[in-house]
Amino acid sequence: MNEADGGVRREDLSNGVRVVTLRRASSRNALAPQMLGLLERAFAEDAEVRALVLEAEGTAFCAGYDFESLEADAAAARAPDAQLQKVFGLLEEAPFASVAVVQGAAFGAGCELACACDFRLGSAEALFCLPPLKLGIVYAPDGVWRLARLVGLQRAREMLLTGRTVGAEIALQWGLLDRVEPDVVAAARRLAEELAQSAPIAAAGTRLVLRKLGRAPLSGADRVELEQVRARAFASQDAAEGRAAARERRPPRFRGK
Repeated sequence: MNEADGGVRREDLSNGVRVVTLRRASSRNALAPQMLGLLERAFAEDAEVRALVLEAEGTAFCAGYDFESLEADAAAARAPDAQLQKVFGLLEEAPFASVAVVQGAAFGAGCELACACDFRLGSAEALFCLPPLKLGIVYAPDGVWRLARLVGLQRAREMLLTGRTVGAEIALQWGLLDRVEPDVVAAARRLAEELAQSAPIAAAGTRLVLRKLGRAPLSGADRVELEQVRARAFASQDAAEGRAAARERRPPRFRGK
């Protein structure tokens, strides 16, 4: 089955590999709500799919969550986390393994989307960044953990607190990338073909073991406290200033309000 609409194309190949392509190149493949809905369908369990490749058109992998949608969310006093975390969770919990093809920027939610995949192959132009502090917001705990389980807490701390952009060479050293390839699309599809040859039940079970071993547990009280902290930051004047500064391409002037 092939689909191409709303910024996402899905193609199921005869070898059991599903190729999902982000197709909003004019917006650097920023994730709009409609795209997230299509990704939910693309990441859903399918007995015919044995491996998934996540690609993107244009010069960026994914620039993050769509800025206009973020403005609408802020005006409605709602955070976009529920849909984002549902999509990333579906990708992680799917019975098939996944490979992200990172060419260009993987920022914010785009970085987290890549981290939700089992493997990340990049071009020499790959760039990773998590800049929530520059927008005056507190990043989702599950998203912080997706990064930290790959690079470690200290490097995650550096990326989050400084908003540092990490290039392909450092990303490879830190574990954000598994490989840097000259023809990254072909390399990713070869890896997916190899993954698709595994016994499906055993592959799904092994991925479940790895997920459980790599998960940082948070208590219910922890989650309530963190959501209160995040809601306060999202509704703050600083968050509004962060969005305005990003829109106007200037440094933000935060006042702690």
